[in-house]
Amino acid sequence: MRGRGRHVFAIVLLLGLVCVGSLAIPFARSAIRHVLQPEQRAVRPEGPFDRTPLLADLKTAGFKLGHPAFVRIFKQEARLELWMRDGKRFRLFRAYDICRFSGDLGPKLQEGDRQAPEGFYKVARRQLNPHSRHHLSFNLGFPNAFDRQHGRTGSALMVHGGCSSVGCYAMTDEKIDEIYAVIEAALDGGQREVDVHIFPFRLDTEAFLADGGHAAVPFWRNLAQGYALFEASGLPPKVGACDGVYLFGKDAEERGCEPISGWV
Repeated sequence: MRGRGRHVFAIVLLLGLVCVGSLAIPFARSAIRHVLQPEQRAVRPEGPFDRTPLLADLKTAGFKLGHPAFVRIFKQEARLELWMRDGKRFRLFRAYDICRFSGDLGPKLQEGDRQAPEGFYKVARRQLNPHSRHHLSFNLGFPNAFDRQHGRTGSALMVHGGCSSVGCYAMTDEKIDEIYAVIEAALDGGQREVDVHIFPFRLDTEAFLADGGHAAVPFWRNLAQGYALFEASGLPPKVGACDGVYLFGKDAEERGCEPISGWV
């Protein structure tokens, strides 16, 4: 009986060790993931950012979530401007430093060139991604009608969180949280599409003189027409792609012109 009792005790002890080991395995795997993937954990915050300061700043500036929005991006200055409509015009609400974009000055030409795009784009509700691996993001809609007329290719060109880029504009999670909140609220509040204008730099005379020998100067001069219209009126102009050229206002409605539009 004693031998049999020791035998039973040994079996029970062995089963206990197996159970403890099976419980320990998930904890060990979790620890390994924590050690091996700190970057992945870093770009996915555990919860949303506190938007109370944003709401307060909007109120101080005379805005609120739901007002129409407009975005301008300048590569050389590495700045993203967030504008909001105040009556008949848009006013600048806030300018953000871009954490990173890839490529150089000039438009994106083809898939894989790692170039961030330039031009006139529109963002509709379908282009918002609340489940982005970079916290939040919105797709620029590249290639637009103008890009397609020039045979330009590329996909998944975003403005997103984090600080890494392969053809995108990375803003950091904290900044994209604010930008995304304003754009999402504007679209939910009735704005059909949010204009996003992307320029190599502020398109004034000095900038053109400094880069006068660049191959993209003819393209930039075309962009400068839309840039000047907004500077003068405070309203993003209607934009169309017409035989490989951007046209604006009523000219953008000419026969054969394709409107610049979002994913509606």
